[in-house]
Amino acid sequence: MFNTLRTTVLLAGLTALFMVVGYFIGGTGGMVIAFLFAAGTNLFAYWNSDKMVLRMQNAQPVERSRVPELYEMVEILSRKAGIPTPRVYVIETDQPNAFATGRNPQNAAVAVSTGLLRYLETREVAAVVAHELAHIRSRDTLTMTITATLAGAISMLAQFGLFFGGVNNRDNPLGGIGALLMVFLAPLAAMLVQMAISRTREYEADRDGAEISGDPLALASALNKIASLSRRQVNMAAERNPAMAHMYIINPLSGQRMDNLFSTHPDTANRIAALQRLAGAMRTQDNGVRPQPGAARRGTTGGGWRVPPVGGNDGGGQSGPWG
Repeated sequence: MFNTLRTTVLLAGLTALFMVVGYFIGGTGGMVIAFLFAAGTNLFAYWNSDKMVLRMQNAQPVERSRVPELYEMVEILSRKAGIPTPRVYVIETDQPNAFATGRNPQNAAVAVSTGLLRYLETREVAAVVAHELAHIRSRDTLTMTITATLAGAISMLAQFGLFFGGVNNRDNPLGGIGALLMVFLAPLAAMLVQMAISRTREYEADRDGAEISGDPLALASALNKIASLSRRQVNMAAERNPAMAHMYIINPLSGQRMDNLFSTHPDTANRIAALQRLAGAMRTQDNGVRPQPGAARRGTTGGGWRVPPVGGNDGGGQSGPWG
């Protein structure tokens, strides 16, 4: 219920931003047109933004026969999260990363990159998938997807207003200055909304995802690897659509050494520290196993959930499901 209220407030705020942009570009008439445009965009985003995001990020659906271990992993983690198994997509890029999308748990999808499957160990991939499932369970995906769609639309509206008469419109209260200001300020305002939405939710998804997988240290290790490798690998689809960067588990935009104040994601070191504290509270070992009383007597290794073996061998240090 809280997430529904938060999504409603977000939609209202972005719609108001649409109207402000329209007003400073075309006056009262521009504000009315912008409101109608915002209403149409909201409806489109609710029903179709997940498909649009997947298409714009070049995410391709994959069959179970192609990556059976990944499918089994998603199914097991979905059951632990208490949600339906989402659709599985793969992004053809060497940059390790992942995101989730969908308007609700019944219509959701998880997309992972080939780089994630190549460079990360199996338990790290599982921890990343659990993080994305946490977003789906809390319905963050609806808010994040709609935010990405509307942020892009706000930037487009400002550009269109400049090129289609905003400068010379007599009804514009600030004339050409207003139109020019909107070209620069509207995308910045949309970015600030994205940051306010995504940064707190990443901490929540880290915690919930670690509880789903039972392995917070694996997620901490995965975040460290992804943050390091993403600076060296370029995700071209994300570079072409930067308004969707906040949907990924780590900022996919290369070369963006922005200050923490203007980052779409929390500082990775802070996230890792929080996960390490959580691991201490959960008494989780480095191998993702929680020690339990009597485990040695029963001949078991502990009660922690382990990722399905890849190729029938769960040896430590192995690469991901496609490695």
